[in-house]
Amino acid sequence: MADITHNPDVNQDGTRRTLTNRHIQMIAIGGTIGTGLFVGSGTTISLAGPAILFLYALLGIVFFFMMRAIGEMLYAHPEEHTFVAFVTKYMGFGPGVFAGVTYWLGLIFCGMAELTGIAIIVQYWFPHWNAAIIQLCVLLFLVTLNIFAARVFGETEFWFAIIKIIAIVSLIVTGLFMVLMNFREPSGIHASFANVFKDFTMFPHGLKGFFASISLVFFSLIAMEFVGITIGETKNPRPVLKKAINQIVYRILIFYIGSLFVIMSVMPWTSVIPGKSPFVEVFQIVGFTAAATVINFVVLTSATSALNSLIFSAGRHLYQISKEVELPLVKEVGKIAKNGIPIRGVVFSVILLLMAPVISSIPAVNDAFQFISAGANDLFIVVYIFTMLAHRKYRESSDFLPDGFTMPFYKIASPLTILAFFLAYLSLFTNENDVIPAFGAIVWVVVFGGICYLIYRKKDHN
Repeated sequence: MADITHNPDVNQDGTRRTLTNRHIQMIAIGGTIGTGLFVGSGTTISLAGPAILFLYALLGIVFFFMMRAIGEMLYAHPEEHTFVAFVTKYMGFGPGVFAGVTYWLGLIFCGMAELTGIAIIVQYWFPHWNAAIIQLCVLLFLVTLNIFAARVFGETEFWFAIIKIIAIVSLIVTGLFMVLMNFREPSGIHASFANVFKDFTMFPHGLKGFFASISLVFFSLIAMEFVGITIGETKNPRPVLKKAINQIVYRILIFYIGSLFVIMSVMPWTSVIPGKSPFVEVFQIVGFTAAATVINFVVLTSATSALNSLIFSAGRHLYQISKEVELPLVKEVGKIAKNGIPIRGVVFSVILLLMAPVISSIPAVNDAFQFISAGANDLFIVVYIFTMLAHRKYRESSDFLPDGFTMPFYKIASPLTILAFFLAYLSLFTNENDVIPAFGAIVWVVVFGGICYLIYRKKDHN
């Protein structure tokens, strides 16, 4: 192991601080922008209409406050690899192990969803290719990137994020140009800001349709906390952490709300087709015939970027779990390699991702991507609530830094953020595709949560 006594870029456990501010900023963007925007926005617009702008703004604020809570704890303890470690620190071993395993499983579910999506995207060009073979090749490529060095991961994410940003900025610029030039298309489409508010109704498909869109918006925003996971391997973590978290809300306003506003300006929201990328439609309207192929490539890089981040994060979280669960096998999986990477945790997580093709082959699962993503939503919501509760305990502890990177409007924002996550969970019951995973989350909390309580209650009281 490297000499950590005189090397500030090596942590006490052997992991290395090789990520720079440039990497962190792009990882933050990569974690915020995903397939939910490029593909899922068509469904969310059709369900909620222009109210989707309000929903993104509202959930964006909720996530911003959660990130400030995470940032406050990481600022006080930048040596931690994951924010879930604070659940153990401030709520006890039982809740900590429960939250750690739950979040890790959430990452696996997210990874399976992205892996399923990647196979579908590749089959757009090569319809006869076997989905399982595609998934294996993608996993082999990404696990190779993740086991060499954190800097390789950061550099890869940097360029993946650049591609996504170029696509979004191109859409916004193209759409604004069409509106300003009073663009009219022979089919009757007239680009105008007035399209956003034409036939406006807050709930075009009733309250049920509006609440059903919440889960889709929520899924597009999860993984925003990945920026916090990278802090343990970042040079000068405190200033980088503050900058990355504070800019998250602006990215949501610009990239999500800005692009959706432009889309609904170019084409009336009532004409947006569910399940079809509105990005493709806008570019095709302007005469870009290769739009579907180009956007498909962007979606592929977006899904690959998300999966890359998920593998990186899953390996670090499994390492964190290995520090808390006193089982020989788990300890072995969590060991750090000489290059500072928790390789065993990464590889084991990738092996579990191979469940994706298995789930896709189950006859009872008619939409594998929807089923898996719904399961991810449930698990993430549970961990987010535990994280906010841990933050409240942190505020009551001697670790609290009143002059640190404190969460704004704490007394009001903290309980409202927790309430918002509860409401987001309840909204899952309005979507028939999410009901089974939502009930599954209840069973998981009761059964596994109860097991963790029984095993660790004595340790928590010592």
